[in-house]
Amino acid sequence: MLPLVGRTTMAGLFLISGSGKLLAPEATIGFIASVGLPFPSLGLLIALSVELGCATALIIGFRTRLMAAVLAAFCIATAVFFHAHFSDQNQFIHFFKNVTMAGGFLQIVAFGPGRLSLDARRH
Repeated sequence: MLPLVGRTTMAGLFLISGSGKLLAPEATIGFIASVGLPFPSLGLLIALSVELGCATALIIGFRTRLMAAVLAAFCIATAVFFHAHFSDQNQFIHFFKNVTMAGGFLQIVAFGPGRLSLDARRH
């Protein structure tokens, strides 16, 4: 039961964040562009795919290790590109929050989804 609770709580933040991006795509595109990343519309599509798609798959335990690895990489990428302004304490905290979440996802990669998952039913 605990792996399911862990997967759900880890993924919940991404479902909320992805829903916000889906409801206000222009704001997200503007934010991506403001940090100088190329192709901000593509960035939005990537963020939506990861935050909504991978998070949903993680909750139900489908290809759990892969989804957790993608989410870990996404956390590190967003930390580096959006939160690496260490002179701002809020950004400093967000940077390390993202690194910490990546560590949690790597635990899922290492130990798997647990028995309450689609992956466990497939094996």
